[in-house]
Amino acid sequence: MTVGAGPADGAGTGTAVGSGSGILAVDSGGSGLRVVLGTAERGALAQRSSPVPVRTCARGIDPDHLMAQLTPLVRALSAETGVPRPATAVVGAAGLSTLGDALRAELPGALAREFGVRTTALVADAVTAYVGALGPRPGAVVAAGTGLIAIGTDLTTWQRADGWGHLLGDCGSGAWIGRAGLEAALRAYDGRPGGSAALLARAEERFGPMTGLPGLLYPRQDRPAVLASFAPQVAACAEDDPVAAGVLRDAARHMAESAAAVCPVGGEPRIALTGGLFRMGDPLLVPLERELARLLPHALRVPAEGDPLDGAVRIATELAAGTLTLPREESLFSVESPT
Repeated sequence: MTVGAGPADGAGTGTAVGSGSGILAVDSGGSGLRVVLGTAERGALAQRSSPVPVRTCARGIDPDHLMAQLTPLVRALSAETGVPRPATAVVGAAGLSTLGDALRAELPGALAREFGVRTTALVADAVTAYVGALGPRPGAVVAAGTGLIAIGTDLTTWQRADGWGHLLGDCGSGAWIGRAGLEAALRAYDGRPGGSAALLARAEERFGPMTGLPGLLYPRQDRPAVLASFAPQVAACAEDDPVAAGVLRDAARHMAESAAAVCPVGGEPRIALTGGLFRMGDPLLVPLERELARLLPHALRVPAEGDPLDGAVRIATELAAGTLTLPREESLFSVESPT
């Protein structure tokens, strides 16, 4: 199910919708906020977004900044859809498991005061990615973009693997592939074994002389995104360059190992892939499918049904209807009421 970009089924006509069934779904990540307002009966009615990511502070994810971003979007959506005060909200947030204490303490109360929300689910973005891709079914999802995390469930508990960031993990991610490609370029520049002249040429074309690369990269706060920006160049070289092809094979192996670490061992679980990294296509997907078949022969590979915002909408709809069956876990998926 894909969230629509505008009103549906007559929404936006100014006709008020009962607030008791109103739902608010939020996807907060590195590229900003995406917000949907709708109802439990009709699902998503309209969507708006902001390109500004929610900042972190000493307390973790900053609930005040999130509310400052969210408030004008929800007011505009309310006027558009006729949903005046949503009763149920789901906020899917990147970094929730490690940086979410302030959100859990303050956001339900803020949403209640500002919008009349009575029930708030705070959900890690990996969980919304899972629900968007597979729904309430046992299996595993690999979510890969600049970073990477795998998450799985047997519908009793959640299991996660990696997602440790570009310095400690995110193995196989866009940042990981880009870093490995730049390392191969620098090896070629130095004349060390394992270098790639093709990747060196592309690195110099993108970043300039290699002697300036450390100064360009190390001081930046967006280092993972800069590294990930080189990943498509690795994929572009993979057909003719064995070093680039080897980087993508290693990335595929890391992804499959993370999926195997979280996938239920019994039954017929499903596996889905979600995230912008998989737009690389065959240079990454062919070795990944091979690795998944090797490590998880009992699991069924399926296409992702939707994205993390679709997952947030689905959770909100089922939570409002009282039909939600997904497992709760404080760091990944908690349901809060305002204090």
